[in-house]
Amino acid sequence: MTVEPNLDAYFARIGYAGPRAPTPELLKAIVARHPVVIPFENLNPFLGLPVDLDVPALEAKLVRGGRGGYCFEQNGLLLAVLRALGFEAEGLLARVIWNLPVGAVNARTHMIIRVNLDGRDLLVDVGLGGMTLTGVLELTPDVEQETPHETFRLLREDALSWRQEARVKDEWRATYRFDLTRAHPIDYVVGNYYTATHPASHFTHSLLAARVNADRRHALRGLELAVHHLGGPTERRTLGGPQEVEQALEEVFHIALPAGPMLRERLSRLF
Repeated sequence: MTVEPNLDAYFARIGYAGPRAPTPELLKAIVARHPVVIPFENLNPFLGLPVDLDVPALEAKLVRGGRGGYCFEQNGLLLAVLRALGFEAEGLLARVIWNLPVGAVNARTHMIIRVNLDGRDLLVDVGLGGMTLTGVLELTPDVEQETPHETFRLLREDALSWRQEARVKDEWRATYRFDLTRAHPIDYVVGNYYTATHPASHFTHSLLAARVNADRRHALRGLELAVHHLGGPTERRTLGGPQEVEQALEEVFHIALPAGPMLRERLSRLF
């Protein structure tokens, strides 16, 4: 039995109070607001805690619990919301190649969403950390597409594969590769288990967080806190101790920290 999300709670969380008909305007509003309010973060894998992808668990954590999550959580919640609103949407899987050679082959451990709206295929993705989409992309090759933040484009690599790229400081950089094969819930269970538990997954040993504002992106990787100003410079500083990291998580990324000493003890190992 499919459990539908509480749309009232979700819209209250992202600060949306407009019409709910499944229109392009609503889709754009959701994708623009969601990553501003619900941060990307990997505290559960970093602390060795489970990551539950059931809708009630996602709502308890991301909607009511003041937390964020990574792609399987962020886009899992969004997919449930879009379907409950009447959008024709399905989940896909991608191979992240950010900061890797274009030809690199990674596991398919990134969830994205395909939406068919008014006969057009669209791509949305609120779970890519520091390069999370804040706009809706037309699934059309070789077209530069503006979003509230960077410009993106989708390229055809062959008859099956697509590649997403973002223009960062006048340079096109690949984010991930994907195809249009529909993914099923069990595919996400498998990918999520690897991402959250495997020793080779950087989510298990590196602290990551990201959030957007209208004119900038905030990113935390380990002890380095960065603020990327759109069309401007990047500010970086190294955090000096567990207390500074906790303060950044709360004040910059708006994350309600887990209770108890576990986080402080885990952070102490980074220093």
